[in-house]
Amino acid sequence: MRRTSFRAFTVATAAATLLAASITAATAGTAAGSDRPEVAGYAPGMVAAMERDLGLTTAQAVDRLKTDESLSEKQHTIIKTLDKGYAGAWVDGDELFVAVTDKAGAAEVRAAGATAVTVDKSLSQLDRLAAKAHRAAPDAKVAATYVDVESNSVVMEVAKGAKGAVTAAVRQAGVSAGSVSVVEVTEMPRTLINVVGGNAYYIGGSRCSVGFSATGGFVTAGHCGSRGATTSQPSGTFQVSSFPGNDYAYVNTGTDDTLIGAVNNYNGGTVNVAGSSAAAVGATVCRSGSTTGWHCGTIQALNSSVTYPQGTVSGLIRTNVCAEPGDSGGSLLAGTQAQGMTSGGSGNCSSGGTTYFQPVGEALSAAGVSLITGGGGTTPPPGCASQRTPFSGSLSSGGQAAKPGATGFSALSGTITGCLDGPTGTDFDLHLQKASGGSWVTVAQGITSSPDENVRYTGTSGTYRWVIQAYSGSGSYTGGYTTP
Repeated sequence: MRRTSFRAFTVATAAATLLAASITAATAGTAAGSDRPEVAGYAPGMVAAMERDLGLTTAQAVDRLKTDESLSEKQHTIIKTLDKGYAGAWVDGDELFVAVTDKAGAAEVRAAGATAVTVDKSLSQLDRLAAKAHRAAPDAKVAATYVDVESNSVVMEVAKGAKGAVTAAVRQAGVSAGSVSVVEVTEMPRTLINVVGGNAYYIGGSRCSVGFSATGGFVTAGHCGSRGATTSQPSGTFQVSSFPGNDYAYVNTGTDDTLIGAVNNYNGGTVNVAGSSAAAVGATVCRSGSTTGWHCGTIQALNSSVTYPQGTVSGLIRTNVCAEPGDSGGSLLAGTQAQGMTSGGSGNCSSGGTTYFQPVGEALSAAGVSLITGGGGTTPPPGCASQRTPFSGSLSSGGQAAKPGATGFSALSGTITGCLDGPTGTDFDLHLQKASGGSWVTVAQGITSSPDENVRYTGTSGTYRWVIQAYSGSGSYTGGYTTP
């Protein structure tokens, strides 16, 4: 089903616990081997880490990165065109699967080049079930709760010996047994602050890792410090901190600090941060941490809920990337796109583990700051400066604006081109509408996951207008258009 309004969709699944990762905003030389033709287009050390952690050859790692990038873009576009029957998406090899609850949605998925899977429950229904089940169970017994989009069900991980009690509590709350799978785990999640000194940043006697550079400072994990706490190396003050419930914080640093839009790959180089477009379930991600360095894995679920001894945290990214104490607050990247900051989890980098990350967008929004980028990704689309009629404005997430105004502009038969340059780290869309029968009809649109869009449309004479939509993220935009 095509959407009939510009409202945003939740592109997430309910998940489970927290983990930690680190980022060092530093610059360094090119990693050994990064000048090989097959890896030159990727961040130094990324392909090598994938070879080590995922058991891939160089060619397989490069091919996987290319495939994941293409499929994530396709997933993002498909979700924008579906209505509330969407039930999640995942990547398996070189194939994108999209779950829907109706035949019309399945047809749209297939038409877009993905594999449709018809299921009983929509993602919003599963998210509600996961939240209800998590609230019903005793906090001390539950390690994590998340939506498994592939099985169209909710999974609850609980302490050893607690399966019976949790199952009974969930059923008593009115959640059917067939909707929730309760699994016992041998290790409960914990936040990963290490009191041993390291080369990240310090809060009293504890150590955490920088997440991503942002306006005036950096974002990190909320459990690393409360509002007003001070840091050293670099020195700063926690101005925003939320934990539990969320696990994000913003640290304002001194004016002498140089903020770099990059992540330490612990292989003699850095990875430039180009934006913060969200990756799909199944996509490859890599994280950086001051304890264990650079490690890779895949996204298992989104919008996870996790219970720590301090309380429950929701809205997290669940992955199989390893991490250890001291990595807390560090960065998670999908290619050059910032995903989140390490919160907590289980396991280690010797035997493997489950990791959870606080999405970066929520932290930036709460602090009212912007991600600092260092390039390496999508650049502003060519042609904005050359468009004949410029426009500009500012939007909050979910908002939209008509340009040059609500009444539109007149155009002769021929080709209309439009260009949008949105704020870094957001997803802004550009729609071309034509007046028809007293209403506006969309005739062309740019709805990729990028903040920047190009639209080209050849049509008949009439009255047109541009609609700029802040699908996710806020900020100022510029652009322009040219008529026949």
